[in-house]
Amino acid sequence: QVQVVESGGGLVQPGGSLRLSCAASTNIFSSYDMGWYRQAPGKQREVVAHITSGGNTVYADSVQGRFTISRDNAKNTVYLQMNSLKSEDTAVYYCRAALGPLVRWGQGTQVTVSS
Repeated sequence: QVQVVESGGGLVQPGGSLRLSCAASTNIFSSYDMGWYRQAPGKQREVVAHITSGGNTVYADSVQGRFTISRDNAKNTVYLQMNSLKSEDTAVYYCRAALGPLVRWGQGTQVTVSS
């Protein structure tokens, strides 16, 4: 069973930065497509950024130019660098690992953007 664990959330002021990490317990991490999603209170979970096994990336319009997703296959880890944070970025951020029909979610990490 693949386990996915997020870390790096916290409280940050508007305009600040955070880097989220997601570690996956698998020896074929490089084959997984990885994604970051978020869910704000009272809203549906939405995709933030996605990176394929081949390294191709896609971003939500709301974070394009501010967030960067990357992966380190040697460390079985995917990152989400978040810059120029806004109050509307406040949410629980989830990591998703997918390999064909197999999908695993992490427990989430809270990001709060507030002065």
